[in-house]
Amino acid sequence: MPPARSKAKLPIKLADCLPQPAYRAGQVKDNEAEVAASQGIEMYALMESAGGAVFSLMQSLWPKATKVLVLCGKGNNGGDGFICARLLRCSGIDVQVLSTVAKNALKGDALTAYLQLEKSGAEVLQAGELALANYIKQDSGGQIIVDSLFGIGFHGQLSQDSEALVRAVNSHGAKVISVDLPSGLNADSGTVNPEAVKADVTLTFIAVKQGLLTGQAAGYVGCLYLADLGLGQAFREQIGSDHFIQGRQQLPVLEPVSAIRHKSSPGLVLAIGGNQMMPGAIRLAGEAALRCGASMLAVACHQENRNRVFNGLPEMMLAPDRAGELACSAVFNKAKVMILGPGLGRDHWAKHLFDFAITQQLACVIDADGLYLLRQAWQQGGLPDAGATRVLTPHSAEAACLLGCKISEINRDRFAAVKAIARQYQGVCLLKGPGTLISDGKTVWINTCGNPGMATGGMGDVLSGIIAAMLLQLSEPLAAVRLAAYLHGQAGDNIVAKQGQRGLLASDLFPELLYLVNHYQVDGGAER
Repeated sequence: MPPARSKAKLPIKLADCLPQPAYRAGQVKDNEAEVAASQGIEMYALMESAGGAVFSLMQSLWPKATKVLVLCGKGNNGGDGFICARLLRCSGIDVQVLSTVAKNALKGDALTAYLQLEKSGAEVLQAGELALANYIKQDSGGQIIVDSLFGIGFHGQLSQDSEALVRAVNSHGAKVISVDLPSGLNADSGTVNPEAVKADVTLTFIAVKQGLLTGQAAGYVGCLYLADLGLGQAFREQIGSDHFIQGRQQLPVLEPVSAIRHKSSPGLVLAIGGNQMMPGAIRLAGEAALRCGASMLAVACHQENRNRVFNGLPEMMLAPDRAGELACSAVFNKAKVMILGPGLGRDHWAKHLFDFAITQQLACVIDADGLYLLRQAWQQGGLPDAGATRVLTPHSAEAACLLGCKISEINRDRFAAVKAIARQYQGVCLLKGPGTLISDGKTVWINTCGNPGMATGGMGDVLSGIIAAMLLQLSEPLAAVRLAAYLHGQAGDNIVAKQGQRGLLASDLFPELLYLVNHYQVDGGAER
């Protein structure tokens, strides 16, 4: 009886099949055989499906390609490449196959795939990484390179010869499709040491590996596709994960605006920051809160900045900038959410306001200098128990400050870092950067929208304001932060789609945010 074959679906863009759980490499590697067996699928049939999925995606993306270079390493990843090469050859495409592994070193299903390739009449150049790197540098005729050098088992650092091969691929000029993940990328952390293949397209199998979605991975993965090889649903049912990928489907839902709404509902945001010479940050945060649904806003900023903060936005109310006066003010008594930190500074004025704000029983979004002062308070034992919602929004350097470690340690495992911050500071943490992570200390959500054009001053302040507005309108803090991250990233993506990435300002997001908070639920999406 022939082996059972996988009833695999065609590859699909990850963005079109969200939400999805994300998995560590070990979870996939340790469980794929058991899940396949539960579905009556043998492992070689699974490899055939993987190689076939790469072939099908290439035919779809580059139907006019006539010459392909396939790079194969050891193990199943190389086997996938051998199968793809055989299918390419049988379709009449000129295929060159380069293998870093001698035939007599291949084992199991990878060897079977190689022997099937041999039967097709294909020749395989077998050589070390350095020799293959030199070969690639001399050959400029390939239109597509298939990268199946290293699979999800790769970790640590590339050898010098492997690095030379990867760099040769990156400088070749052909389109590159990586099999399962770009070679050299850590499937768990998304880190690269010292280099990885820069793919135009990555096709990952069965389940999404978390390292494809955050940190350095953004510079290497390209457009990400998923082929579940007929195992996706069974794998998700049998193997649990506490990491999830969010897209524009199934986001937290805002209630419709009530016909009897008044300005006390959803309520007032109190924004604290804007020290001398830093008026812009708190202005951006406050205006973002208003544009995203806060019905009132009061700003406590340094007296010298009041004119600049309030100029042109009469909807803002003025709050006292001294703790004693602020505590007795009408705006403080009405406030439901605070923003603490944008442009706050670290001087005596800033610390006085911070010490007051951090003890209040109000939901609080803490950013920028507020995070630095929060770390100081924690070290001094002065951090109160979180009786109210606390949301922290650090970038990698601020996260390192919060955890008392190096930035390199944060980037080495962003998933562990975001959980650790949420637990230590008893709140929800949003770790900024490519592939923003959101955690309550238990689960992690990976946000998939946003773009490099948003790496400009003030974007984080706008995000703080959006979070504050969502906290007013949603009862569950993690849901509020998730939705805020989506709205922020999607607003940037919508603008970039129209005008490009260069020159994008934080304040450019306001009109798009106003549109999105009213339309993101229409037809399950948020794109115009």
